[in-house]
Amino acid sequence: MGIYWTIQTIEKWEEVKKIGYLIGVREHIWPEFIEPYHWMMQQMAEKLPNYQGEYPVWVWKDRPDLRRIGHLEKGGRGVLLKVDIEDERVLLSDFQAWYFVLVGDYCNIEAKEDFELNLSQQSIQESWKTIFNLKYLAEHPEWGECKVQGVTGKVMLNEIILVKEFTAR
Repeated sequence: MGIYWTIQTIEKWEEVKKIGYLIGVREHIWPEFIEPYHWMMQQMAEKLPNYQGEYPVWVWKDRPDLRRIGHLEKGGRGVLLKVDIEDERVLLSDFQAWYFVLVGDYCNIEAKEDFELNLSQQSIQESWKTIFNLKYLAEHPEWGECKVQGVTGKVMLNEIILVKEFTAR
């Protein structure tokens, strides 16, 4: 079992209490990010046993600092949820490297010049798998510190072990 953290709106939390579980929702994804999310869901299907194809719930290994801005819209009410789920149900990746997937760019950790790269769509998507190699990224001199995020398909209500309400800054 592992401890993870997720931030949700107060409205989503009310829904979770009614239906008994937390899943991601397509309507909450910015339209320009639908394809990257589908790619991540494909990775989840390949790497997570028992994943049922839900939109991802984003989780963090480290407890988010609620004093920082950007968790929710300013003034929005939310909840920080501490969840205890099996590590096999969470696909971990590097937060900063995920940006390459979001914008559709080659995951150029080696800082190579464009002319050195094979920039076919297949090679670009293959490079994105680097976001899951946390040890490689943490040790790479060109990368820096890893900020570990994760995705899971579903969090059951009984797996939520702490709820902290807050107002976003």
